[in-house]
Amino acid sequence: MPDDASAERAAAEEESAFSHPPVDPDVTAAYGDHPDQVIDFYAPCGPDAPGGPAPLVVVLHGGAWRAPYDRVHISPFAQFLARRGFAVASVEYRRGAEGPPAGGAPVAGRWPDTFDDVAAALDALPDLTHEVLPQADPRRTVITGHSAGGHLALWAAARHVLPADSAWRLDGPAPLRGVVALAPIADLTVAEKLDVCGGAAGQLLGGAAAFADRLPYADPARLLPTGIATTLVQGRTDDVVPQAVAEAYADAAAKAGEVVGLTLLEDVGHFPLIDPVADACAVVAEEIAQLAW
Repeated sequence: MPDDASAERAAAEEESAFSHPPVDPDVTAAYGDHPDQVIDFYAPCGPDAPGGPAPLVVVLHGGAWRAPYDRVHISPFAQFLARRGFAVASVEYRRGAEGPPAGGAPVAGRWPDTFDDVAAALDALPDLTHEVLPQADPRRTVITGHSAGGHLALWAAARHVLPADSAWRLDGPAPLRGVVALAPIADLTVAEKLDVCGGAAGQLLGGAAAFADRLPYADPARLLPTGIATTLVQGRTDDVVPQAVAEAYADAAAKAGEVVGLTLLEDVGHFPLIDPVADACAVVAEEIAQLAW
């Protein structure tokens, strides 16, 4: 259990990350008919904007795959990346249930809708980008995601190693420069054992009865090696998604013969990774730049 000082620091980090006003995108495009099947696009801006097409950063927000948490909370981070000279595509996807259970916490994830949407969004992204954001270069795409979004980013990059009977499987690796996963829920088995986000991983897969059967289709730690450059960025004092979850994924990758970068940040919790005023957020931008450029 975190001590009082740690809890106070974590609360201050969360307050800072959520203190920024939402940032409207330059354009929003739909990749499906559901209201949540949309992508917000941010054009590169500021002094770091390149003269020609900019690398495209795909952002997948977190929030334990639960309906109350949408892409709005990560819009300041998306703008932060745009000001660093990146073109940004912030993906929304269906989360939780159609409505929260009466008197209870919202359910995490929607099987298979959450995965359907991420796959569909990434498949539609090149054409949508060409249509609405000509400043972007989809040939230089990096996927990033925070927390539950980090899980989805790792999963999206691993679709070519999904089981052969998966509807989401790709014939070959997606044309990505890499993945930068931020405090990701990267190993669902470990996350469930640690009760990360109140059992969100189990809820994502439809509960205990379905958990084991669906893991091969949903757990990034089982979808290795990918052959795609991957970096995890993790705060050492993260009490929301503990360091052990990222380390479990890195260990699984090593056993599969793949080297995964693991950047551990001292005295950093869960939310500074997406907080534009935090030093940790600048580290994230540098990790993305190393892959994108």
